[in-house]
Amino acid sequence: MDQNFKTLPSLIREHAQYAPDRAALVVGADSMTYSALDALMDRVAAALARNGVGPGEAIAICASTSIEYAAVFLGALRAGVVVAPLAPSSTPDGLGRMIADARARWVFTDASCADLAMQAQVLTPTQATRVALDNSPSGEPLEAWLGKATAIPAVAAPVAPESPFNIIYSSGTTGEPKGIVQSHGMRFAHIQRGSVYGYGPKTVTLLSTPLYSNTTLVVFIPTLAFGGTVVMMPKFDAADYLKLAESLRVTHTMLVPVQYQRLLARPDFDHYNLSSFQTKFCTSAPFSAKLKADVVKRWPGGLIEFYGMTEGGGTCILEAHLHPDKLHTVGKPALNHDIRLIDEDGHVVAPGGDGEVVGHSASMMNGYHGQPHKTREAEWYDAAGKRFIRTGDIGRFDDDGFLTLFDRRKDMIISGGFNIYPSDLEGVLMAHPDVQEVAVVGVPSEQWGETPVAFVVPKPIAGGDDGTADADGDHRAAALAAWANGQLGKTQRIAAVIWVAELPRSAIGKVLKRELRDQYSSRRTPPS
Repeated sequence: MDQNFKTLPSLIREHAQYAPDRAALVVGADSMTYSALDALMDRVAAALARNGVGPGEAIAICASTSIEYAAVFLGALRAGVVVAPLAPSSTPDGLGRMIADARARWVFTDASCADLAMQAQVLTPTQATRVALDNSPSGEPLEAWLGKATAIPAVAAPVAPESPFNIIYSSGTTGEPKGIVQSHGMRFAHIQRGSVYGYGPKTVTLLSTPLYSNTTLVVFIPTLAFGGTVVMMPKFDAADYLKLAESLRVTHTMLVPVQYQRLLARPDFDHYNLSSFQTKFCTSAPFSAKLKADVVKRWPGGLIEFYGMTEGGGTCILEAHLHPDKLHTVGKPALNHDIRLIDEDGHVVAPGGDGEVVGHSASMMNGYHGQPHKTREAEWYDAAGKRFIRTGDIGRFDDDGFLTLFDRRKDMIISGGFNIYPSDLEGVLMAHPDVQEVAVVGVPSEQWGETPVAFVVPKPIAGGDDGTADADGDHRAAALAAWANGQLGKTQRIAAVIWVAELPRSAIGKVLKRELRDQYSSRRTPPS
């Protein structure tokens, strides 16, 4: 791979010239070669230019995963246009505000998002025109919008490394959407490290997370940049995933921790032939050491955990298969990534101390779209004026340079003046045989200011019931709280355990602790 800057569309063009019949994209029974993808990207770029959408302007995409979704995304990049991929799980008001914030005049959607897109346009009036990727009545049919198959885009102004690539809207755990502007240079940095992980023309990457997620793009982009094949699942299903992985001889994948958990929990997991796997990736949510160890033991190929933010800054990488004694960590800083820990006053902490993780690298967002004040809040500068991105995570480096995370700063509980890391409490609770999943949050307390409350998904009891509605459920919850508090320090004690059928999660598996706090605030009797 040439180390000089190249755009993803230009690399796809090269593969179309040298391996035109190689499969680039696969969704279900549909597939598209590099030659066909390159031609469709040209048509998309030409249509955008015809409609007056120029370099630096944005389009929005809100749809389920499809080959057309990917082709429109990539074709817009060829025209120098910025892509705002938006979550179909958004509220109509939220979707409308994101479209307006991106200043997108064209919204590409499909039947699954038609009602959402129409409601969004009513609630937040915009001048955006809808195009239906699946030729459904949700907008102008894609084929009609594209125009002639021979359309060739005009030569656009050269794309510079600092030119915006996409706007990823992040609202999963904070509520208010912020548009994270990522550059072509940031994406090229992801491509450059791809050779280390074995990407190449024979790569077959299986993805089951959505295309609007940075988690997906981190693997989607280098697979195509190196001429491999991307197989996309519109919806994750553990059984279907394993069947595809075996039949297609998949070499690479990106999964979030809850997906690894569900796959390995299947009684038939070990019956599948997964020997083709070279590299498995994970990111986006806490990945327990126990689960990592199980993946390494039972699933062939390397296991790589990325720790970082969509905003970029610094990345830590854990090669779990090479460091079995470091599975409780998120690894060491990536090459040329400067990661430091700072205290509440913005000073670098002493070695061995706890602090907020901040990072600097070539992979940093330009900023939050249209929100310079939010961008400034996310930045930290050292004494030399070097720019870092704040993560909001609290961590500590060990003597070998591996980073252990404790919690997000905003999730840390301050009870009676003492700092409590929810992850410490969650680790104790997860050791109990009745616990399948757990999330601990801080809730208001008259006596302590804040106090910990645990939301627990119990393991099924005899008869297959999950135990959340069992007549003895309250007793089991109280017994679990007493058991945990017997192992915790005085300042860490849990005020209550609440049985739940499932934890609220974002589309990429992050537990939405904000929703748990909101759920608890609706209860009548606060804990003391």
